Amino acid sequence: MPIYQQNGHLPKKRHVVFRKNDGSLYHEELAGTEGFSGVASLIYHLHPPTMVLGTEKPIDLRPIAAFSENLKAMSFLGMETLPESDYITSRKIYFFNNHIQVGIAAPSKSMEEYFFKNADSDEILFIHKGAGILETIFGEIAFGYGDYLVIPRGTVYKLHFETKENKVLFIESHQPVKTPKRYRNEYGQMGEHSPFCERDYKLPTNLKTHDEEGSFKVMIKKNGFVYPYYYATHPFDAVGWDGYHYPYGFNIFDFEPITGRIHMPPPVHQQFESANFVVCSFVPRLYDYHPDAIPAPYHHSNIDSDEILYYVDGDFMSRNNIGKGQFTLHPAGIPHGPHPGAIERSIGKKETREVAVMIDPFSPVSVTTEAVKHEVKDYYKSWLTHPLTQ
Repeated sequence: MPIYQQNGHLPKKRHVVFRKNDGSLYHEELAGTEGFSGVASLIYHLHPPTMVLGTEKPIDLRPIAAFSENLKAMSFLGMETLPESDYITSRKIYFFNNHIQVGIAAPSKSMEEYFFKNADSDEILFIHKGAGILETIFGEIAFGYGDYLVIPRGTVYKLHFETKENKVLFIESHQPVKTPKRYRNEYGQMGEHSPFCERDYKLPTNLKTHDEEGSFKVMIKKNGFVYPYYYATHPFDAVGWDGYHYPYGFNIFDFEPITGRIHMPPPVHQQFESANFVVCSFVPRLYDYHPDAIPAPYHHSNIDSDEILYYVDGDFMSRNNIGKGQFTLHPAGIPHGPHPGAIERSIGKKETREVAVMIDPFSPVSVTTEAVKHEVKDYYKSWLTHPLTQ
């Protein structure tokens, strides 16, 4: 996030004396990633953020692979993920490798009894169903249908849902999540050629300082385990902060699609990137306007990366019989392309209303036992054009 932000009360300089009205010191904390070389923010607490009352036995939430070696196109019905009242246990991982975890959460209740911190990964939460408030030490972000919430690792947060039916696509990245470098100029500002800009971001607002002592449960995820920690003061006790490290939101419908006379390749849809994957947003857009254009994508070989598509809404023009919340996995090493009839069907069409999120991991993913519960059998045969070949 190459945007400097500040909120609340701050001293004139970094790392200097900053006192409360009673003469005691505020407690400064540097929050950031990539050691001291990445983006960071300075947070000023009422109390030390280090006062631990106790801990409990860690909970093992590591994903279980059904198989790790795969060269078959597959599909899974993510909407079949059953709701659970607890946010953490509702998060079901479908795909993972050493760099990324992808899954669906279906929490039916807000996080009332605890706070959550992912100490392993930056998180991207895509809100497919539901609405509410993301609460952090940096402030609050209202969210609803179509919102991405980007939460840097180490950020303590709570999700307050205003709805009972919630479906959240989540991506956990073991490397920082960034905007694509090619969209930014040398100063970090989004360029005029970018399909979105800083004005589109949902930034934290309504900073609330909680001066509360007691026992506050923070569930901390590290190396696939969740560790219950109890702190002596409220985690959101900041009087002010500034820097470049904080959560933010972005609605997928604020992505302005890049179109052309002939079919544009998937990188024009790119939304985020990390060291080992990219995320693309497919949104309603005009089709290609060359008189002989074929709007459907051409067949292409996945050689360098797996492709995970999550279908959000609309009629995805290159696929047959795809529903909301469905995943497709097209593994690296084999070609894929439009389903039978999709190419002819697309000719002459002027626009599409499809909405989807695409995740391209640069290393093969394992498929979990949770995912195979919801597998669409024989999806890999869905390109057959004649019944005699089946």
